[in-house]
Amino acid sequence: MSGHSKWATTKHKKAVIDARRGKLFAKLIKNVEVAARTGGGDPTGNPTLYDAIQKAKKSSVPNDNIDRAVKRGAGLEAGGADWQTIMYEGYAPGGVAILIECLTDNRNRAASEVRTAMTRNGGSMADAGSVAYLFNRKGVVIVPNPGKLSEDEVLIAVLDAGAEEVNDLGEAFEVVSEAADLVGVRTALQDAGIDYESAEASFLPSMSVPLDEDGARKVFRLMDALEDCDDVQNVYANFDVSDEVMQKVG
Repeated sequence: MSGHSKWATTKHKKAVIDARRGKLFAKLIKNVEVAARTGGGDPTGNPTLYDAIQKAKKSSVPNDNIDRAVKRGAGLEAGGADWQTIMYEGYAPGGVAILIECLTDNRNRAASEVRTAMTRNGGSMADAGSVAYLFNRKGVVIVPNPGKLSEDEVLIAVLDAGAEEVNDLGEAFEVVSEAADLVGVRTALQDAGIDYESAEASFLPSMSVPLDEDGARKVFRLMDALEDCDDVQNVYANFDVSDEVMQKVG
């Protein structure tokens, strides 16, 4: 799991500054709009919206774009889409289980995009339920590690709030909790004066498939192709890669 977490953290940092920034912005804006529609447009009373806004801001999404997304979601401005969340399941090369979370206003388009990306990159679709049992819904908070924080300091801050574990990813700490405790953990960090990069519900694997360099390249290629799909919001997989393999893959 640590290898997957480290990959995801590195991937996010690269995504903020790479050429696909516009695509990342669109996905973050979509999250804000859906959160506002689901729980109302006031972030103080809607923790999901609060976290979606914070993530968008930390990824340099302009405030005007965020504000308009909140208004569209809350019904205060025209133009909001009927977004639906759809989960697809499948297998990546090497028998790696994969969950694909889509947020779309066109189910047929989303299904076609996902299927095409999978088949062109060595993946295969699976029946509903055949892969999902390998993942647990968890709250995940990423805390940047500038070298001034210790793992113990983070753990002490969040232990009473329901955190289950703190993982040192090198450039960041990953705080894992039950999804229901996510807001409490995030609030505990804020109360302790500890900044966080993102706080969101995620799917973490209960068991992992170790990958060598060749396997890692194939799985990463597939995940890149999936994340390039406009309707795909998140991709979760149960692989693990060592630091040595990560360095070789780059």
